[in-house]
Amino acid sequence: MAKSSIHGVALIAASLAFVSIARADELASYKVAGDGIVESLTGTPGDAVRGRALVLARTTTCILCHSGPFPETRFQGDLAPDLTGAGNRWSASQLRLRLVDASRFNAETIMPSYYRNDDLVRVGRNFTGKPILSAAEIEDIVAFLATLRD
Repeated sequence: MAKSSIHGVALIAASLAFVSIARADELASYKVAGDGIVESLTGTPGDAVRGRALVLARTTTCILCHSGPFPETRFQGDLAPDLTGAGNRWSASQLRLRLVDASRFNAETIMPSYYRNDDLVRVGRNFTGKPILSAAEIEDIVAFLATLRD
């Protein structure tokens, strides 16, 4: 009986993991209020430690164009504002909208819209029809950037 229960729990967990993976490309709904998105895209706060790792990932995010208080990271970007003090300059709500769709602030921006999948141009094959970052990754980056204070 105990083996059967454990097996059943494992099957349920595997099913839930599959559903999560299947929905990873789907966008969570959000509401823009003023100059930000007040509500978390996931309903929970992000993890600043994971957010820092994402900010410093050269494959998809911030450090390609931005610089910041990351002395251990060589060859930081110089195309966009320094992230030092980002938590002073922008609220979590404003940071979230900038990551989700920076074109709302500047239609000519070179910053990618990290959480959109429609009306985009010059999209790499790997990102066609899906966002660059997941809702959880957006929240992790927001949590980290909010800690960057002067």
